[in-house]
Amino acid sequence: MEHHHPKRVVVCGGGVIGVCTAYFLAKKGAAVTLIEKSSVACAASGKAGGFLALDWCDGGALSSLARASFNLHRSLAEELNGLESYGYRPLTTLSLTITETKTPSPSAYKTDGLPSWVDGPVETPKTIGTAQTTAQVHPQLFTKTLLSKAVEEYNVEVVIGTVERVGVEGGRVDSVVLQGGRVIDSDAVVLALGPWSGKFEMLASMFRVYGVKVHSIVLEPKEPDAISPHALFFSYYTAQGGKPLDPEVYPRPTGEVYLCGMSSEEEVPDDPEQVVGNPESIEVLKRVARTVSSHLGGEAQVKAEQACFLPSTDDGVPVIGEIPGVKGCYVATGHTCWGILNGPATGASMAELVVDGCATIVDLTRFSPARFVGRRRC
Repeated sequence: MEHHHPKRVVVCGGGVIGVCTAYFLAKKGAAVTLIEKSSVACAASGKAGGFLALDWCDGGALSSLARASFNLHRSLAEELNGLESYGYRPLTTLSLTITETKTPSPSAYKTDGLPSWVDGPVETPKTIGTAQTTAQVHPQLFTKTLLSKAVEEYNVEVVIGTVERVGVEGGRVDSVVLQGGRVIDSDAVVLALGPWSGKFEMLASMFRVYGVKVHSIVLEPKEPDAISPHALFFSYYTAQGGKPLDPEVYPRPTGEVYLCGMSSEEEVPDDPEQVVGNPESIEVLKRVARTVSSHLGGEAQVKAEQACFLPSTDDGVPVIGEIPGVKGCYVATGHTCWGILNGPATGASMAELVVDGCATIVDLTRFSPARFVGRRRC
């Protein structure tokens, strides 16, 4: 009698894209090994805002991916007790303008449902997302919760190590080789390396992935119960004038408040643990926090000062699919600021592609790495 063994798949990268891919692959019966260089969710997947939006990508290449993933987040939250385990909750989202040199206007707090804790010089508040269309997760807790489920229930193996190369024989993947010489045999490999995709020669020879460095701080207000679940997107004018900044503020069910902004394109270091924030950018974010709300200044404790790199492509579209000319080798990267949102649908569709040969959850044609074939690398 012929014995059919589970498909052996190695997923390289322990961020949200890699973990979601490993989870859905294992759920479909694959024998999955997840390789992470440093620690799970140590980069953007642990330091991002965790904002989710149903329809903010409508009209573009990400529309179907984002809608499918928003709904998958809701399903996963029901399955994994998301509110308790990783802070999943719907929330109202507002856009606001704030100018450091202006005096707060009490009348502003009575319009458009502006939360009482936002007591800075705010103008033009506008609702841009409702509890039906926007939500949040704590990204590090989400990624780790999903991996724990994958390990405990679906026997995913986690290996800490650095991928040196993908073994290819006769145009088909057969292994992954780690630094130090360990060889892991595989029928398929998924490269979910985030901004480090640009440092992996197999990918860098085909297309460019670069890192956009974004800074963030995490605050713990003295009265966390006073902070309502409102995500805030600002046009922020400093006292120095010039182009406005675009900070974002996300209160979390944990009682913390996450604030991010101050982005720039920089060289991605080799080691994720080497990523640190620029002191000037961190100080600006602290000033933004004090200006936005008295609850976020003064006695609020600064729990984290950090930065992360968001993986970006030249055409602004993620790369998801099988690498041309190498059977069984797949890539999933370039999700920019929407990585947390689009992790579930990317992972689920990638699992279908690897195990079944085609994806039905999302049409991946637009994201295929084949679109770079014949293009000249800059």
